[in-house]
Amino acid sequence: MTKIDRRQFVQTTAALGGLAAMGPLSPAFAARNDQMNILCWEGYNSDEVLGPFRDANTGATVRAESGTSDPDMINKLRAGETSVWDLINVNQPWARDQLYPEGLIKPLNKDRFLPYFESMLPEFADPPYALAFADDGNLIGMPQRYGPFSFVVNTDVISREMAEDQGWNLFLDAAMSGRYGVLTYDNWNVIHMCLTAGLNPFEPVEGDDVETFRQTAAAIFGGSKLLTDDLVAMNTALINGEIDAYFTGGTYTASPARYDGATNVRGITPNSGPVDGKGGVVWIELTSAVNNPDPSTLAEDFLEFVQAPDIAKAVAFTEGTYNPVSQMGNPEVMSQFDEEELDAIQMDSLADEMGRSLDYDVVASYDSLIDIYTEARRS
Repeated sequence: MTKIDRRQFVQTTAALGGLAAMGPLSPAFAARNDQMNILCWEGYNSDEVLGPFRDANTGATVRAESGTSDPDMINKLRAGETSVWDLINVNQPWARDQLYPEGLIKPLNKDRFLPYFESMLPEFADPPYALAFADDGNLIGMPQRYGPFSFVVNTDVISREMAEDQGWNLFLDAAMSGRYGVLTYDNWNVIHMCLTAGLNPFEPVEGDDVETFRQTAAAIFGGSKLLTDDLVAMNTALINGEIDAYFTGGTYTASPARYDGATNVRGITPNSGPVDGKGGVVWIELTSAVNNPDPSTLAEDFLEFVQAPDIAKAVAFTEGTYNPVSQMGNPEVMSQFDEEELDAIQMDSLADEMGRSLDYDVVASYDSLIDIYTEARRS
């Protein structure tokens, strides 16, 4: 996917010629040992990933559908589609906080999957990534794609060092008025505006802090030159000099431009911030086994399949945006990437940026903050 927000775009992809052509999914198409259905973000539904899995499982029917948002996909399971799906791929807070407590996903086989953590990048391996486990100790998801997500600058105009030091204050500097855009990924904008305001987006925003958020949202929109949810348009404006930075972005949004040679487009993670000293946020996808009443052995087979070096690389570099994967701690996976690909995903600073980032989580006061945000955006 090249032009839209991976967290907002409505995209439904069908394997084997299209779900539409096959008719709607129903329990009749639910998991069997020769069938597997995955509800996922874009990438896992690509032929580069599904094609080899079909080849390895001759005769199996493998279908995928990408969702509109994490809550949308979760609500499909709540509405009774646990009998349809075998795997679900969403961001990190949902598995432990909602999916597992509600009985929508089930534990994975630790004997089978824990060894894969040992060869992941250090951030995921030592200790094994905490949000992949339920409070009761069960393994409930495998991490793969991830990336820091804060803001993006043109380093020919604003140095990486200055941007990291200034952090979110960059967008409150009067000298930046009219020089930046806002990539309108609403949920992320709310998170980032909280951080700009010195607030923790994952704790309730109450009292005087509500007015602080209101003033910050008004200031960010008031100083912006460009509003769009099109990451290609935003990168183009940055490259052409129409803007010098954009609010909300990161490895995911900068990677296509960087891979095309515009390495002056760089995702920035602030050196410091208001939550435990951190000012960045990182999203990490987890893939979990749906608690399907008629389970398929192919579900865990697929989850193991995407750990393989060539398939992990296909997951990382597909759909027009490029992302690191946790499996890059394995030398056999890392060897799949060339120098340009590693530069596109800013591998040189990735570990440091992770250390300066909070885990993405649910915005505690989202309903009230999105109303304030929407009012500021309209005006």
